[in-house]
Amino acid sequence: MNSRLYNSPAGKVFDIFNYVMLGILGILTVLPFLYIIGNSFATEAEITERSFFLIPKVFSFSAYEYIFSSSTIFRSIGVSIFVTVAGTLVNLFFTLTMAYPLSRSDFWGRNVMMNMVIFSMLFGGGMIPTYLVIRGLGLLDSYWALMLPGAISAFNLIVVKNFFQQMPPGLEEAARIDGCSDLGVLWRIVLPLSKPVIATFALFYAVGHWNNFFSALLYISDSDKWPLQVMLRQIVLLSQASVGDMANMDPNFVQPPEQSIKMAVIVVGTIPILLVYPFLQKHFAKGVMLGSIKG
Repeated sequence: MNSRLYNSPAGKVFDIFNYVMLGILGILTVLPFLYIIGNSFATEAEITERSFFLIPKVFSFSAYEYIFSSSTIFRSIGVSIFVTVAGTLVNLFFTLTMAYPLSRSDFWGRNVMMNMVIFSMLFGGGMIPTYLVIRGLGLLDSYWALMLPGAISAFNLIVVKNFFQQMPPGLEEAARIDGCSDLGVLWRIVLPLSKPVIATFALFYAVGHWNNFFSALLYISDSDKWPLQVMLRQIVLLSQASVGDMANMDPNFVQPPEQSIKMAVIVVGTIPILLVYPFLQKHFAKGVMLGSIKG
C-alpha cells in the first residue's frame, strides 16, 4: 500500500515539492556564508563597484594577511578553544554525574531535585543577580566566569536522565554482582553505552561556548582574555578593524578594506566549529531521539 502511494502521481508531486523546498532552503542557508567568503577575498575596488557577489573577480589574501599579522587573533582563537574544550568538559561532567543518580528510582530526594531542576527552567535569576553572584565569588576576569554559570543545562540534563532510565536494569544488576560500585557502574557500563548522547550534547555545549560572547562581554574586562567572538563583535559592530599590525607588514602592503577584514574574521571564527561538526554528526539525531522518547 505504501509503495503504491509513493509511486502514485500525488506521491511524485509531493516528492518534487519536497526536493524544491529543501533545495531553496539549502541555498538560502549557504548563500550568506558564500557571500561572506567571497567578500573576504575581494579588493576594495570590487567591493566599491559591486554591491553583491559570491566570487570576486580578483582574489586577494590581504585581509587574512592583515588579521594574522599580529597575535591578537591567535590569542583570541586560543582563548576560545580553551574555553570551549574546558567548558564542554565541565558541562559533561556535571550533567552526566547529576543525570545518573536522578535516573535511579531508589535515589533519595529524586523528585525534589527534579522539581528544582524544572523550576530553574521556568524561572531564572536574571542578568544582574547573576553578575552579582559572579562578582561575589571573585570570578570576574576569570575564565571560570564563562564556564561555571551554565555548567548544567536543565533541558539537556532531563534528556540525558531519560536516556539513562531506558537502559535495561539487568546490565546494572549484573555489574553489581561482579562487584561494581555506583561509580563503577557509571564509568564501566553506563557511559560506554551512552556515546551517542555524550557526543550530541558535547556538540551542543561546544557550539554554545564557541558562539558565546555575551558572558565574556559582561565578566571579562581584560582584552587579552577576550575570546574570538568578542573580538569579532568589536570589529563587526564597533568597526574597530585595528586587529592587525601594519608595523610587521611589507612597506608596500596596503591595508585591506574594512569590509574584507570583517568578513575574514567571521570566516576564521566560523571554520573551527564547522570542522568539528562532521565528526559528531553521525551521533547527532540518534542521540537526541534516544533520550527524548520517555518522560
